[in-house]
Amino acid sequence: MTLPVRLGAVIITMGNRPDELRALLDSVAAQHGDRIEVVVVGNGAPVPDVPAGVRTVELPENLGIPGGRNVGIEAFGPAGADVDALLFLDDDGLLPNRDTAELCRRAFAADPELGIITFRITDPDTGATQRRHVPRLRAADPMRSSRVTTFLGGANAVRTRVIAEVGPLPAEFFYAHEETDLAWRALDAGWMIDYRADMVLNHPTTAPSRHAVYHRMVARNRVWLARRNLPAPLIPLYLGVWLLLTLLRRPSPPALRAWFGGFREGWSTPCGPRRPMRWRTVWQLTRLGRPPVI
Repeated sequence: MTLPVRLGAVIITMGNRPDELRALLDSVAAQHGDRIEVVVVGNGAPVPDVPAGVRTVELPENLGIPGGRNVGIEAFGPAGADVDALLFLDDDGLLPNRDTAELCRRAFAADPELGIITFRITDPDTGATQRRHVPRLRAADPMRSSRVTTFLGGANAVRTRVIAEVGPLPAEFFYAHEETDLAWRALDAGWMIDYRADMVLNHPTTAPSRHAVYHRMVARNRVWLARRNLPAPLIPLYLGVWLLLTLLRRPSPPALRAWFGGFREGWSTPCGPRRPMRWRTVWQLTRLGRPPVI
C-alpha cells in the first residue's frame, strides 16, 4: 500500500544533456506508488523537450547549483510545502530500481526525526561506488547504511519541513559544500540524516575537479561553511586541518594557487548569516564519526 508521503522531484539542467535528462525523467515516472510531480529548472539555459506533465522553469542566468535547486523548491510552494519531501537528482543520473520512491516514503513515514536521505551512487557500467560518494569517514563499505552528517547533492531526498525550519540551500555558495551547510543546520535543529545503500542512483564516474571553478569554490566555501556554522573556537581548527590535508594531497601549482585564492576570498567576502551550531550538535557530529574539525 502506498504510504501518504507526497513526493516531488527537482532537477536542474544546463540543457546540454537532453538524452540523459529524458532517461532520468522516464526512470522517475516508472517509480512504484503515487505519481511524483517533477520540476525541471533550466539554469541559465533552455530546458530540452520533456514529457507531458513535467513542469519547467527557465532562468535567465545560471544561479549555481544551490540557487537553481532553491528555485525548484519554491515551484512546489513556499519551502516546497505542496509536498512532504523532495528528491534532488542530477540530470545525468538515473534511478535503476523502481522501488526507490517507495523506500523513501516508508523511511520518512517510519522515522519522524529523519530529515534527509542520501542515496548510494553507482557507476552504470561497473556498479562501483566511489569512496567520495559515501558521506562518512569510514567509507570502505558502500553497502552499509548508516546515520551520517552530510549528504550527496544530486542523489537525495529532503523532507520539506526541514527546509521550512532551517532555510534553503545557501545560494551564495554557487557550487560546493552547500549540502554540508544545510546538513549542519538540519542536525542542529534536531533532524537526522541517513545514508541508504538500497536507494541507488546511477551516475557516470567523474572527478569533481573537472569543473574549472572547483579549487577556488571548494576553498572559499569551506571558509564560508566554518564562518557560518561553527562555534568560534573550532573555526581555526577546522580550516587548519583542511589546509594541511590540501597540502598533503599535493595539488598542481595552478590548482594550489586557485585554492589559496579561494581561501583568501572566503575570509574577505560576506558569507551570509552566522548561526553557530550548539555544542550538543558538535558532540553529535563527533559521535556519528565526523567531528567538525575535519
